[in-house]
Amino acid sequence: MTIEERVENMEMGLACAKRRNRLLLAGVLLSFVLLAAAMTAGIASREDIVNAKQFNLLDDNGKTRAVLVVDEDGPLLSLNDENGKPHAILNANKDGSALDLFDKNGKLRVILAVDVNGSTLFLADENKKLRASLAEDVDGPRLCLRDENGKLRVALTATVDGPMLDLSDKNGNTRARLGINKTTTPGGKVITYPESSLLLFDANDKVIWEAPR
Repeated sequence: MTIEERVENMEMGLACAKRRNRLLLAGVLLSFVLLAAAMTAGIASREDIVNAKQFNLLDDNGKTRAVLVVDEDGPLLSLNDENGKPHAILNANKDGSALDLFDKNGKLRVILAVDVNGSTLFLADENKKLRASLAEDVDGPRLCLRDENGKLRVALTATVDGPMLDLSDKNGNTRARLGINKTTTPGGKVITYPESSLLLFDANDKVIWEAPR
């Protein structure tokens, strides 16, 4: 084979390689275009908006298990058990929002609420008696514990004046107080006790012992 023939063969090979490269590049560009079109279509579908006032989610037995609704009071989300009883209700209105939790018997056991007065957590027993609450408002945080009759037995507060712990009897009368306190004598004199004070009261709310003296 002469030099001219070898050069001619090389030129033909280069021409074929260029055609293959152009075809490959066109295929790659087409793949990118198709991928971009698919992504654009997916984004467009995700941006679609559905407008409605209520959504009901049903289980395989046709029972309503979840309800999302908006009425004159605001939006509400209810999650129900297999019998249609609500176990959790989340709602919001112009004054705040609340989360209600129910037991398997449909009794309200927990309330977590935020309104214009502050935030509060309520815990109730199986008889729907309020047993514990934790609140935060303009007066400061407050923890309250109640007995099975709903009587306040323990109260822990922290106000701008200082902390205070109250222990009460079965009638709800304070019998012991630890922390900041103010009492008024029969003569109208106001006595202020520091955070390190301990007062003991009788059933008539009369101080029977105190420390420091």
